[in-house]
Amino acid sequence: MIKYVIVLLFSINLLHAQANASQTNTKVKVGDVFEIGKPETNKYKYIDFPKANFIIKRGGIANYKRVEGEKVVVTSVKEKKDGSTKIKIKRVDGNRFFGSHSIVSVDFFGAMESGELQTL
Repeated sequence: MIKYVIVLLFSINLLHAQANASQTNTKVKVGDVFEIGKPETNKYKYIDFPKANFIIKRGGIANYKRVEGEKVVVTSVKEKKDGSTKIKIKRVDGNRFFGSHSIVSVDFFGAMESGELQTL
């Protein structure tokens, strides 16, 4: 019985170590270039694009499919106390997202895992 408990604890620790290693391997710094991918659903969950009404109010066109494949550069990185990393991105070509917003914030680890943000 004690053997099973020891094997169970060892397995749990090993899985926990693997989960932590996958999160800490990806470091991001200002100047890194990424590509915006396709979201899993109709909306981007981890990239904080503005709602359509705010885009239209500022004179832009709210077409979320046009941002797929756009190359973006990281302008700032903030690590939160809970372990998440918030970054701000802008387009490499200098244009605005949807013609109205120049900088957008992103939950980095969530966006990378979901495929909303991809490395080049």
